[in-house]
Amino acid sequence: MEKLVIGIDYGTDSCRALVVDAVSGKEMAAHVAFYPRWKKALYCDASKNQYRQHPQDYIDTLEQAVKGALGQLPADAARQVIGIGIDTTGSTPCLTDRQGTPLALLPDYADNPNAMFILWKDHTSIQEAGEINQLAYRWEIDYTSRSGGIYSSEWFWAKALHALREDESIRKDAYSIVEHCDWMPALLTGNLKPEELKRSRCAAGHKCMWAEEWDGYPSQEFLSELDPLLNGFAAHLSAYTYTSDASAGKLSEEWAGRLGLPGGIDVAVGIIDAHAGAIGAEIKANTMVKILGTSTCDIVVTPKSDIEDRLIPGISGQVDGSVIPGLVGLEAGQSAFGDVYAWLRDLLSWSFAVLPAGDVENATGKILQKLTEEAQDLPLTDDGITSSDWFNGRRTPFADQTLKGGITGLTLGTTPAQIFRSLVEATAFGSKAIMDHIEKEGVKVTEVIGVGGISLKSPYVMQVLSDVMGVPIKVAATEQAGALGAAMCAAVASGVYSSLENAQCAMGQGVRAEYLPNEGRKPHYAGKYEKYRKLGLFLTT
Repeated sequence: MEKLVIGIDYGTDSCRALVVDAVSGKEMAAHVAFYPRWKKALYCDASKNQYRQHPQDYIDTLEQAVKGALGQLPADAARQVIGIGIDTTGSTPCLTDRQGTPLALLPDYADNPNAMFILWKDHTSIQEAGEINQLAYRWEIDYTSRSGGIYSSEWFWAKALHALREDESIRKDAYSIVEHCDWMPALLTGNLKPEELKRSRCAAGHKCMWAEEWDGYPSQEFLSELDPLLNGFAAHLSAYTYTSDASAGKLSEEWAGRLGLPGGIDVAVGIIDAHAGAIGAEIKANTMVKILGTSTCDIVVTPKSDIEDRLIPGISGQVDGSVIPGLVGLEAGQSAFGDVYAWLRDLLSWSFAVLPAGDVENATGKILQKLTEEAQDLPLTDDGITSSDWFNGRRTPFADQTLKGGITGLTLGTTPAQIFRSLVEATAFGSKAIMDHIEKEGVKVTEVIGVGGISLKSPYVMQVLSDVMGVPIKVAATEQAGALGAAMCAAVASGVYSSLENAQCAMGQGVRAEYLPNEGRKPHYAGKYEKYRKLGLFLTT
């Protein structure tokens, strides 16, 4: 009898279920279900950088995705499933009541955006993040010190506080806060009580200012000084955290029935999607995995002995065991990558509004392909155009969501392909800035692996990235690194393997391609990188 595990990958737009043979790593079946409310752009306001998701979307698509994947397999396959692993976007928190129920699932708040999960890219809490930083810097403990020294508006405490400040109506029932990656395992196992549910080391350490050295989350004194609206919240969080290869509990009979799975199988502790993707891409010590999509997340794991007690400034956290137990996980990234290219595509397609409705989608879909064809044929000369990649703020080095993008050097003769090339170079320069910063702080990176849609679909972008960063970049063979990583966590949590490293060896799928830097282009990109840095300095001042 086969041993199957299911990796659940909650992305920005959809829920994916991947059924994997836990022994061989063979991907048996997959199904994707799109969030219906999110697809209609409900509860979002781009003009305010407000992006909210309804918990019912997560529930409905989970059932659809799991049943859709199992429906592709023989009828007895469901009985062979022994574990479930779950990754989600993050930081994507939500306020809950005393029972651990997200407020939007209560009738009084069903259509209230402040009662919903606040998506990772929601930037409505810039003020709150600034106040957290100011208080932390003068407090006896700098709670931001393991978050790179800067707390981001994309993260847990800033978002929860903003919702509480903005909406008095939710305060009477707001009792605790839960990350999406913690709520899903809690829901499936029935372990929802805020003080007792098993919280992810990954999310808590990178997004919630949790650290063993100060016994968990920030003290209640700190939170109350920040804002009395947070009174009592410290006691409503379980102070201990778990690595994502541990079991969060057993699948409840209710959810076994809803998903068509055996009751009592293990559900792994949740994990943030980028970290799961790094596991699925077979990250090991001194490897950087770049998750390349609408934004990027760069994950590095390093032995404790390599950094000892040093704190790395300007990154999105360093957390012992957040990716691989026994190794320190470092996170960095760019707030916009593929979204920068999509911005240009959407800008150029504005005039398509005059076309018949049926022609618009077809024409829009061809823009990036055509831009790529023309950009890669341009001569490698300095056309005077320099761009910044901060179209959605800067995540790393040194988070600042108030920063804006920019393009300089435009003339009446500038072509769309030249602008596109400049934007591709800008995103590559942003990646180089992260690599340079990490290495300057003494972190050794000996290998770079790309995962995600761009690494699979755009050889042009990947070659520019390799040329600019000056390192070979491998592309993971799996097209579903996050779900595969979650499945690996499930395989360990259910006892098939004793460690994630063993699960990676057995279930990993290797590399499908490798991009090598062109040494002849090095001087050209070195000059353009300096212009990128000068533009960044101008934009920050």
